[in-house]
Amino acid sequence: MRVGYARVSTDDQNLDLQLDALRRAACQKIYEDLGVSGAISTRPGLARALRQLKAGDTLVTWKLDRLGRSLAHLITLTADLDKRGIGLVSLSEAIDTRSPSGRLLMHMMGALAEFERALIAERTRAGIEAARNRGRRLGRPPKLTPDDILYAAVALASGEVRLGELARTLQVSPLTLSRAMNRNAPS
Repeated sequence: MRVGYARVSTDDQNLDLQLDALRRAACQKIYEDLGVSGAISTRPGLARALRQLKAGDTLVTWKLDRLGRSLAHLITLTADLDKRGIGLVSLSEAIDTRSPSGRLLMHMMGALAEFERALIAERTRAGIEAARNRGRRLGRPPKLTPDDILYAAVALASGEVRLGELARTLQVSPLTLSRAMNRNAPS
């Protein structure tokens, strides 16, 4: 069975072009998402289409960008379809994963996506290292100042207040207060 999927991002767009192409491609069933951004992970029409598909079926889309949120998502989706014995056809790009050339193109796209992820990770690591070298502190700012920690240590040492009460006063959890005091305890 050929199952079609069409999507437009906003309600004022229209599916006619995609639906006509999917009908010409002999799709027996067509699922659609109207006014659903590709960046949104939950797309009811796509979910219904994916549930409908069985081994030997083909998912047909007008264009790959209608199907996947990103190249990485598209590659994951294609791999899942392949494991289930389901083909993928993109009409505009003339990709058919049931053919050797279609599978090759999807593998090349997957390799490019993996390369892109590796480059992003490398740039991120380089940026973090450069920030550290400039003396920038990374991560979440501490909830307690050194004065807060000193106040807490003195108050707890006096025995007049409990850790939980002190944490509430400083507007942190007892665990946060305890960790901060342990980090700043003299060695």
